[in-house]
Amino acid sequence: MSGEPPEPSRSGARPKLVLASASARRLALLAQIGVTPDAVFSPELDETPKRGELPRALALRLARAKAAAVSEAFPDALILAADTVVACGRRILPKAESAAEAKAALDLLSGRRHRVYTGVVVRAPDRKTAERLVTSIVAFARLTEQDKARYLESGEWQGKAGGYAIQGRAERFVRFLSGSYSNVVGLPLFETAQLLRGFGYPLP
Repeated sequence: MSGEPPEPSRSGARPKLVLASASARRLALLAQIGVTPDAVFSPELDETPKRGELPRALALRLARAKAAAVSEAFPDALILAADTVVACGRRILPKAESAAEAKAALDLLSGRRHRVYTGVVVRAPDRKTAERLVTSIVAFARLTEQDKARYLESGEWQGKAGGYAIQGRAERFVRFLSGSYSNVVGLPLFETAQLLRGFGYPLP
């Protein structure tokens, strides 16, 4: 955790909340806990890992960078930023932009465990921040070539870290999961709710 959250507003007014992401799945997850951002803004960032950067460090660095960038555009708002990284060992799996990239990811994940890291950062107008790094462990069953081909045909992999979306057809590949399910989807809800409450944001 970085810094101490400010005291909740004595006026009881709910702070304006901006989600630093254009992810539809993050919006849907927030809706599950009764949170609707006042605005959504996705900053343009170079998400390329630095040389030798570990997956957990990348997730936090990008979440911090998103929060900082969006706070410049919305200086009077509470900023919620997150970044999710899928890794097999020390290897970071990129967001799949082509069927070939998604196939390579499925080949790697088949029959193995991997980790999903999400860095979550909340930044206040006074630049005080709080953050969490959440880790989930996911194990895929051994996939047949037919399994992979059918999943690639679904198109669910497009733009997804690790080439899959657990909230869709890929859930049938998961034989084991340890940790937060919502983290694997893209936003750990328990930790996010804690961070928001710490900054005086009311949850129903």
